[in-house]
Amino acid sequence: MHKDVKKILVSEEAIVAKCKELGAQITEDYKNRNELPLLVAVLKGSIPFLAELVKHIELDIEFDFMDVSSYEGTESIGDVRIIKDLDRSIKGISILLVEDIVDTGRTIKEVTRLLLNKGASEVKIVSLLDKPSRRVIEIEADYVGFEIPNEFVIGFGLDFDEKYRNLPYVGVLKDEFYQ
Repeated sequence: MHKDVKKILVSEEAIVAKCKELGAQITEDYKNRNELPLLVAVLKGSIPFLAELVKHIELDIEFDFMDVSSYEGTESIGDVRIIKDLDRSIKGISILLVEDIVDTGRTIKEVTRLLLNKGASEVKIVSLLDKPSRRVIEIEADYVGFEIPNEFVIGFGLDFDEKYRNLPYVGVLKDEFYQ
């Protein structure tokens, strides 16, 4: 365990097992449809989750990336800025939005709205983590890995000041680093 981590919330083994489960469910849900989803990963935090999840989806999927920002330090400020947009048109396309965490709901709600305004036929959400105790916007992910308590988490893509993303598990950052 990293010296800055107070405790591990979700182990690497649990993440891999959950990605297998989510991948199987996504495969089942989409295999009999006329269209395959375009996975849209929200940079940077969702990259480890996307990389593990796609190994377990048995469909001919494609993926693209968006980079959005709505955080200052440890708090979501609700003002979503697009830093990198999609590389292709999504008119008439089914989107599966890949997120590391659904926290306040502000970012995911705004990104969903943007994708629908760009012509997506639907937007479903798959998130590694869900923190419903912090929700201020009414939104739920269609596929959720783990529901977690209101603690500041790092690892497996989640960061604090761009550090700790490479930890192979989700841990709680020691309080003295951000208070």
